[in-house]
Amino acid sequence: MAVQLLITDRALAVQGDPLDGWTGLDATKRFNSPGSGSVDLPARPDIMAQLQPGNRLVLIRDGAVWMAGPLEIPSDFSWSTADNPGVGSVGVSFSDDLATVAGRITWPTPASAWTAQLANTYRQITATNAETIIRQLVTENCGPGARTERRIPNLALDSVAGVGTSTTVTTRFEALLDTCRRVAIDGGGIGFRTRQTGSQILFGCYTPRDLTSTARFSIGLGNLRSVKAKQSAPTITHALIAGTEPETGTAGRTYVQAADAAAAASWWRVEKYVDGSADNDANGELTASGKEELSGGSAPVELATVTVDTPYLRAGRDFDLGDRVSVALPHGVEVADLVRSIHLQATPGSGEYVTTLIGSPEATTDPEMVKALRTLGRRLGRLETR
Repeated sequence: MAVQLLITDRALAVQGDPLDGWTGLDATKRFNSPGSGSVDLPARPDIMAQLQPGNRLVLIRDGAVWMAGPLEIPSDFSWSTADNPGVGSVGVSFSDDLATVAGRITWPTPASAWTAQLANTYRQITATNAETIIRQLVTENCGPGARTERRIPNLALDSVAGVGTSTTVTTRFEALLDTCRRVAIDGGGIGFRTRQTGSQILFGCYTPRDLTSTARFSIGLGNLRSVKAKQSAPTITHALIAGTEPETGTAGRTYVQAADAAAAASWWRVEKYVDGSADNDANGELTASGKEELSGGSAPVELATVTVDTPYLRAGRDFDLGDRVSVALPHGVEVADLVRSIHLQATPGSGEYVTTLIGSPEATTDPEMVKALRTLGRRLGRLETR
């Protein structure tokens, strides 16, 4: 097992020796969402001195940065007379650097001070490549183009990847990453991520790869430890979007439909009412809202696998987040879908265990209540911005 843990400050300067003596490591990378992790350490003075607010943890696997980001809980200390050698233990929770981007909302006039934001004004970027929109939203709300007080230290834009299709966004006081995900879905299903290089954290976009012919998992190949497959009826096949009430003029509300005809034909028609974020669909904003809803509810296959790294197929090296891979189920059916998350668990004694979650955007290990709360929060956010 080749795992190394380092602590850096906000400027990415390493704060001490690599963390040793850890007894358990758990880290999950997620597609277009912040990752998270935790590690249990001995509470020695040299380790405790590094676990300071604002510092970051860098997880290196096989010589490359696998995940890096801020300490969310720098120190969860415990001690008892049963501890040996008696220094106690400390639990550390961390995220990846995309979490700092997630801490921003979209300002309608990002160049102006908060006290100068205008009422009934939206940030709108029309008919532009999805990557360009996402990069613009990030740079003006937390990157090099943001107001000084809103910039994330050492965050810069990665090289232009030239990915995505043309789309439109209209936003106001929404969670920045929620808006970016909406643009990514409507703009060709692209991905975005942060990566640490040198003294910078780079934010960039990419196109997930189709690896169904090379990244394959099956019992016969010896790289599939367990699999759970669930096929469900769609929760939506027809998104019925209603635009906001026009503030001026005599025109009524605009109504737009977005449909997944294939899902409706295979199963049945399932309608869902969607509140749009614009008063018309001239630039495709209402259609984009419908496509976002369809992407989460019209792909009925969820697949959760526990994979085993082999010399020929290794998570993070041969496939990664967003890539399309294939899994051969024991009863002869082969399923292909996107890698949504990669979960790494490691202990010094038993080695590494890698779980790959593959399926629709709603494929998740979260309880149904958690998913419901997230959906409710997104809807309330739309109401608040009107």
